[in-house]
Amino acid sequence: MLRLAVQKKGRLSESSLSLIRECGIGFSKKPASLKEAAYNFPLEFLYLRDDDIPGYVEDGTADIGIVGENVLVEKGGDMEVVMKLGFSKCRLSIGIPNNVPYQGKQDIDGWEIATSYPKILGNFLKENNLSAEIHEISGSVEIAPSIGLADAVCDIVSTGSTLISNGLKEVEVIFTSQAVLVANKNLSAEKKAILDDLIFRIKAHQKAKNTKYITLNAPNEAIDNIISLLPGVKSPSIMPLAKEGWSSMHTVVKEDDFWEVIEKLKAAGAEGILVLPIEKIIS
Repeated sequence: MLRLAVQKKGRLSESSLSLIRECGIGFSKKPASLKEAAYNFPLEFLYLRDDDIPGYVEDGTADIGIVGENVLVEKGGDMEVVMKLGFSKCRLSIGIPNNVPYQGKQDIDGWEIATSYPKILGNFLKENNLSAEIHEISGSVEIAPSIGLADAVCDIVSTGSTLISNGLKEVEVIFTSQAVLVANKNLSAEKKAILDDLIFRIKAHQKAKNTKYITLNAPNEAIDNIISLLPGVKSPSIMPLAKEGWSSMHTVVKEDDFWEVIEKLKAAGAEGILVLPIEKIIS
């Protein structure tokens, strides 16, 4: 049995558990539960505060964990970052009152800054040869300038709406973050095998997430041209249609790439274009 530590509640929790479900792993996630086991995979969940996850993984109470890079760097710990997961993306930024001018990093020198991330902020200041007084507070960071506690704040930003609602503007991004899968460095061979299986499933899901299965009909004389227009395609499947001189083409492409060339495909003679979702891609 492999123990996975995930955030008990919040945006990271929802995305983490959604990923596990997409990997074909079933569990109930009762609201009050702190621990439970999957019913079709050797995985046990520990529902924790996100700040506690690195410590649980480092000391082996949990074998693996899903946590934001911001928390991982701030809390530290000796563990392996297995893979980046691509969700819960955010940034750690410095925000200042709207009426305060800002010319660049040098303006920060000598400020008082309120933050829940003193380590990351301290690293930024050191790397840029800046000096500032750091006020470490655990919550409601954005209120600090308005009550006279600090000149600026350094906090997590996703959309920026929280800063705006508190009369602040984002002036400096000092760290970018996303969810990562981390693992204890001393896993047994049995647990490593389970982890490898889980990683295999996650990668299959990730590859399929932004990829689409494309089918289209085309006159035979246009096939070579259409193949040249499809990004990243080596050899699409081509099958003759009942209509003489026409074929059906089937391939897999990234959705963003496909939409960039759709008009060119139509101009080349492609018809009846279908774009279908893919659940998993197994390499």
